Amino acid sequence: MPHAGRTLPRPAPAGPPPRPRGRAAPSGRIAIVSASIGAGHDGAAAELARRLIADGFVVDRHDLLDLLPARFGRAVQEGYHRLLVRAPWAYQRIYAGTERAGGGGPVARALLRTAESRVLGALHPSTGAVVSTYPGASRVLGDLRRSGRLGVPVLTYLTDFSVHPLWVADGVDVHLAAHAVPALQARALGALDVRVSGPVADPRFRPCDRRGRLRARARFGLPPHSPLALLVAGSWGVGPVRQVAREVRDCGAAVPVVVCGRNETLAAQLRSDGIEHVYGWVDDMPGLMHASDVLIQNAGGLTSLEAFAAGLPVASYRCIPGHGLTNAAALDEAGAAVWIAHPADLKTVLNDLIDGPLGPERRAAGLALFARTAEEGPAGEIAREARAGLRRTAAPPGAPHRHRTSRRLAATAVVACAVWAGAVGTAVATSYGEPGLARAIGHGLDLDDFARHQGAHPQGHHS
Repeated sequence: MPHAGRTLPRPAPAGPPPRPRGRAAPSGRIAIVSASIGAGHDGAAAELARRLIADGFVVDRHDLLDLLPARFGRAVQEGYHRLLVRAPWAYQRIYAGTERAGGGGPVARALLRTAESRVLGALHPSTGAVVSTYPGASRVLGDLRRSGRLGVPVLTYLTDFSVHPLWVADGVDVHLAAHAVPALQARALGALDVRVSGPVADPRFRPCDRRGRLRARARFGLPPHSPLALLVAGSWGVGPVRQVAREVRDCGAAVPVVVCGRNETLAAQLRSDGIEHVYGWVDDMPGLMHASDVLIQNAGGLTSLEAFAAGLPVASYRCIPGHGLTNAAALDEAGAAVWIAHPADLKTVLNDLIDGPLGPERRAAGLALFARTAEEGPAGEIAREARAGLRRTAAPPGAPHRHRTSRRLAATAVVACAVWAGAVGTAVATSYGEPGLARAIGHGLDLDDFARHQGAHPQGHHS
């Protein structure tokens, strides 16, 4: 899911990274499959890779979108972005529909099947375990594992606090959850081995003292003594960010500090609204969190976890549809973040988070998520499964095999891509009754015009 923060490297091609002088021989090889949908899935993959490399593993990272045939992955990414920005009402409808249906439909499954051989072929023969940080990748890997073509453990790291049915794939050996709330949701959806291993976050995200806060504010040119509310909206800057910034400013509880990610248009609009502290892509996100008193987020992804690690209380407000709303509910249920469901409560809750008892309470709950040792955390669980897998078998993870794609399969993939591009950012589209929407997304048509044709009224969600 979308994430605002530091620059994330693209997955490296398969091959061992340079080994620091004096380090013992690697203890095994692990592959991580993510997807560049926003930056949250890749962010989790990057931190897991860093920890596993420090533990002596060779780590290969792969982007599922690059492994889809005929460059379909870029269409998926663009379709998802198009929905969030121009037709959030449609995204909510698709998300809810796939949630009720228990996952994607036959069209999405057809597209995922076209990636199976490519994923299998990308895995190094000595791979001891494969980790997914993206629902579509879990589906592909689970099918490979279930069919016997992949002979090593598959683990899914749940990057969200709420678990959409697509996250739980048959064939996946272990699901790793950040908290008991998503763990319970995963079990309810049929996951058999679910482990609460805690979240992952870059170690730069850690609490700071008052002097550190003042230094961070000076570095960013922020007022030294005013209460500051940090507003984030993912790497794409989606959602009603302008409205939230104005509401925070006008209620008087805090000075808004807005991170727009790569959305330069949004940044210009906020400046024209008189919002003084506006940033585009921020490389020093830990420093900006250290400078702030509260984080206001709308998607519930990796940025929220980083705020918890930094000791910054988190509020969910005017969340984006789909996973934004379900994550807000799950974070609130876990006691990690407060969900401001009504605009009338904004000032009161912000005051309570900044100066009242709610702030220390939520700060403590967020920090408690990171209380596990490295061995108890997700990287430790992955390392144990990889070593156990190496002991069980010396066979390669799967023999790469190629076959000629028939014209019929290619045509199916084209249709699937058009639909898949617009669903949950995870190839979740189904054939449950929106062929017009699929055509609009796939061909780049104006989604507002499509809405008017269907008698709908496209508009952003307001909590």
